[in-house]
Amino acid sequence: MKKLGDAELEIMKILWKNPVPCTSNQILERLHGIKDWKLSSLMTALSRLAQKGFVSCDRSTRTNYYTAVISEEEYKLAESQTFLSRLYGNSIQKLVAGLYQGNRISEHDLQELRDYLNEQEGKK
Repeated sequence: MKKLGDAELEIMKILWKNPVPCTSNQILERLHGIKDWKLSSLMTALSRLAQKGFVSCDRSTRTNYYTAVISEEEYKLAESQTFLSRLYGNSIQKLVAGLYQGNRISEHDLQELRDYLNEQEGKK
């Protein structure tokens, strides 16, 4: 799966939040305050997203409707695996240790992680 740029990710977040297809004007409206884009810039980004396989465009009417092809969960999983592989050699232990040693993870965070792992173990 290809990586999304920051601006592309903002567009995808909008599409992921909407259960129905969106027009480019609806996307542009929702981007207001996040990105100061013109419609032409958005159309270029949507075209790139379609080429990358993230978005489909329904052109069956006069208005184009855009839909996410890749779910948010699929993208997050792929990005997480890439991140873990590239920076920590696929070691979750090294990731957590790095956060802990860098004082980036609190005792509360660790307890949440313990609770989550215990819950997952209980499901097996």
